[in-house]
Amino acid sequence: MNQIEKYTWLIDTIRSAGKITHRELSEKWENNVKLSKGEPLHRNTLKRWIDGILTQFGIIISCKRAGGYNYFIENPEDIDEDELKKWMIDSFTVGNVLSDNLALKDRILVDHYPSGCQWLTIIMKAMKENRMLSISYKSFEKGKIHTFLLAPYCVKTFQNRWYVLGQNTECNQLRIYELDRIQMAEPSDRKFKLPKDFSASDYFYNYYGIVRNEDVKPCRIVIRAEKPHALYINSLPLHHSQNLIDETEEYADYELFLSPTYDFVMCLFQSAHMLEVLSPESLRETMRHWCTSLYNKYI
Repeated sequence: MNQIEKYTWLIDTIRSAGKITHRELSEKWENNVKLSKGEPLHRNTLKRWIDGILTQFGIIISCKRAGGYNYFIENPEDIDEDELKKWMIDSFTVGNVLSDNLALKDRILVDHYPSGCQWLTIIMKAMKENRMLSISYKSFEKGKIHTFLLAPYCVKTFQNRWYVLGQNTECNQLRIYELDRIQMAEPSDRKFKLPKDFSASDYFYNYYGIVRNEDVKPCRIVIRAEKPHALYINSLPLHHSQNLIDETEEYADYELFLSPTYDFVMCLFQSAHMLEVLSPESLRETMRHWCTSLYNKYI
């Protein structure tokens, strides 16, 4: 168990409890034999972990003396508002729960996705060192392996796949690549400078997934979802810009601001029988065309 896993365990345990004493923390740590090997959590160790968490994550764990020396997270908004921190903690929690219940493996069903995670360490190291990567890549469209130099700018998850965005030196353009299509990746001797004005979040801000098309401009989109599906959209928004603008007993209307690229249209089409695009007309026409094409396949 590495230090980050220990930190993540402590953050998740305190976050789940709200407030918790040192004795309760130590008991939970001892009971998690896989992690602790039955050893108690000493107070000095706890203090070192708290200091490490502040340095590593910027999360403040404080102790309130009144009421029994309870530990609590002083700035929980730093977790809720930081997608990476929240994702790391939630992923660890799920993995820990599953690990503790391997006896139920025949009753726990998970889907397998081609993630390409074996390349993450190499890509992350190259990003830290601002080092270019020599990548051999086999796309779905071309079917042939192509090798090129890539300056890795950022990584992103979308629909259970990992992607790397970087500057392809061969075509001198920013391109995005699926990690599971990479055949080989190794660091090169060449360095690169990340542009000072580059922001990974800004780059994808007006897009649904990983398809970025400069010809498709961001616009205000209004969709109407039938009530049963509206409950789903409320719990899992289609995009961070989603906003509820009207609601009745039969439907709910939402506005979004993004570029309606291919992957967003695919998302809408998956639930086309339960929602309607109200505007813009160009997107309505795209949906109409896709629906007509589907209808023609079945007549």
